[in-house]
Amino acid sequence: MRRPAPPIVVLVCCGAICVTDLEGQSRQAPPFRADVTVVSLAVTVTDAHGRFVSNLSRDDFVVYDDGRPQPLVHFAAERTPVSLGLVVDASGSMAGDKMEAAREALRRFVEDLLGPEDEVFLDRFNDTPQRLQRRTRDRAVLRDRINAIRPSGGTALYDAVVDAVSEAHAGTHRKRALVVVSDGNDTHSSSTVEDVRQRMRETDVLLYAVGIDGEDEGPRRLPPAPRGRWPGGFPLPQPGVPGGGRRPPMMPPPTDPGPQPLPWPPIGGRAAPRDDRVNAKALRAMTDDSGGRTEIIRTAADLRPATAGIADELSRHYTLAFAPGDQARANRWHSIRVEVRNRTYHVRARRGYVY
Repeated sequence: MRRPAPPIVVLVCCGAICVTDLEGQSRQAPPFRADVTVVSLAVTVTDAHGRFVSNLSRDDFVVYDDGRPQPLVHFAAERTPVSLGLVVDASGSMAGDKMEAAREALRRFVEDLLGPEDEVFLDRFNDTPQRLQRRTRDRAVLRDRINAIRPSGGTALYDAVVDAVSEAHAGTHRKRALVVVSDGNDTHSSSTVEDVRQRMRETDVLLYAVGIDGEDEGPRRLPPAPRGRWPGGFPLPQPGVPGGGRRPPMMPPPTDPGPQPLPWPPIGGRAAPRDDRVNAKALRAMTDDSGGRTEIIRTAADLRPATAGIADELSRHYTLAFAPGDQARANRWHSIRVEVRNRTYHVRARRGYVY
């Protein structure tokens, strides 16, 4: 009996026969690696005030591949359908107002802000990621899945993004994106932020992140803490010590503090560590290479305008494509730079691809 081909051979063969349509339709999800025939870019252009710039033409753009200008084989300024993944933090720290605000914002996102042709899948993560709904256009099903999310446990953020990227990349539309909502640093993943960055570089998925962190700007607002220490480990000032009974001077948080244990038992008496502050640096490291962005908000009430802004941006992308040309087909990173003729405008697009 003939032995079946090993899985890796099957995957390579499937990748080799992918056929794509530059006008926005895909018969099979194209890989973003050595067997691509074109590199497609979703490009955002804003002015000095952060407002979207519309009415640009093909001639306004110049795309550089490893420093060499490339002729465009495709240009579109109109809205194109999107295959979108929503990835929601369902760890214990999201309980209460945060989760309710997240549900409300995501319901509005799928019901009011997307086009009827857009397809959406829904993931949630706590200690592990879980797919709640595969890609669908059924808004009622998505609403029910969103309403059913209940927070508990820790935060496996990186594992969730790595898993969701593959599902987004298999979407039927040429534009593919993920929106991640989280309030904490990663505490449970086997993957690292570098694993996420590598996976993003191997796909054409846009990654957006909304981090809920009321302490991201301005002085940290720390609640009273027992056992003689402030949260984060700062000792309380003692009588007779300079500073008297006042709060000690605030120190800037470390660049990447990692997960920290609670200085007192969390509500409910659980001994598991609470998620640390959202790691804005890690979020930006994941999103920026893809052409997406990270938005840090101060309160759960800001979730609705933050997600609305992302939905608006998804509808305002310019779509550009170029052929890689005769460059050596080495499995390596190629840098991309997109410029517009008006140098006062700000351009955001993915920073490169593997070819």
